[in-house]
Amino acid sequence: MSKSSSTKKKLTAAQQAELLAVLAKRFEKNMHRHKGINWTDVEKKLNNHPDKLWSLHEMERTEGEPDVVGYDKKSGEYIFYDCAVESPKGRRSICYDHQALEARKENKPADSAIQMAEDMGIELLTEEQYRELQTLGSFDLKTSSWVVTPAPIRKLGGALFCDRRYDTVFLYHNGAESYYAARGFRGMLKV
Repeated sequence: MSKSSSTKKKLTAAQQAELLAVLAKRFEKNMHRHKGINWTDVEKKLNNHPDKLWSLHEMERTEGEPDVVGYDKKSGEYIFYDCAVESPKGRRSICYDHQALEARKENKPADSAIQMAEDMGIELLTEEQYRELQTLGSFDLKTSSWVVTPAPIRKLGGALFCDRRYDTVFLYHNGAESYYAARGFRGMLKV
């Protein structure tokens, strides 16, 4: 991710209109992901949070195809997940976190999942959220996605990722320093 795009964090009126049109079309096409939620209400909330629109733009720019997957009644926030069929193309070939990136002596990836998510203003999905996403469709049939790793596992050098094979969601482990062309991460944003 270029640092210039991560420091700007504001969309032009044209970018905002284009993004809202893309999100509205995806919302209407995938009503099964957000039963009982009205796009007009979502759009109104988005228009009141330009910083969140910027984060959604980053999710879209990196090919995550964000969509509404729920509503948190307690906080009054809409929940967006990356809903691209495969792990977002613009976020692959990255290790787990900055510590893992720094530990690599050679052949370093361009970035890490945790750092990219932070730069984008989003969070990595947890295992529970990843499994929830998989109830809305079949995702990561050819790719895999890093998920939030518990501190005790990370402290020992490991990191967790998930995918879907044989119509089953699997949770795996790998060294946090590892990176593969088919592994990225999926994000979550509350608005």
